[in-house]
Amino acid sequence: MQLGSSSFAAGATIPRRFTCDGDDVSPPLDWSGAPAGTRSFALLCDDPDAPMGTWHHWAMYDIAADRTALEEGAASRSGSGGFKQAINDFRRPGYGGPCPPPRHGPHRYHFRLLALSVDHLSFGQVPACREVEREARKHLLAEAVLVGVYERR
Repeated sequence: MQLGSSSFAAGATIPRRFTCDGDDVSPPLDWSGAPAGTRSFALLCDDPDAPMGTWHHWAMYDIAADRTALEEGAASRSGSGGFKQAINDFRRPGYGGPCPPPRHGPHRYHFRLLALSVDHLSFGQVPACREVEREARKHLLAEAVLVGVYERR
């Protein structure tokens, strides 16, 4: 399975537009090669270089199996987009773009697409990103990763 973006290449700098220094909108993403038996997807974004440990920027789940892309700003259309979103480590639902501490050096942002063997993940309330990942991994068929970099000077 492959995950990419028309806005940045693997290992390249994430454009300012998709960060807290810009418009803080989710980047466009596209994927291919989902395995047979895929019934839904979950998408995660985190920063393993955060000073206090991994920072969870985004978790989207219950993405339909026939979907192969998310347009720029898709995170702002939760509910109407046919997917759900978790509470990120900024303590709000949806996408929180890269926002490393100034002069902390470059941070790597891991966008991870998980192909799942179930249609829906079940939660009693709106979950945190960590909960989405924990539940999704119980149904994991395949995973694709796209890493982008961002630094604040």
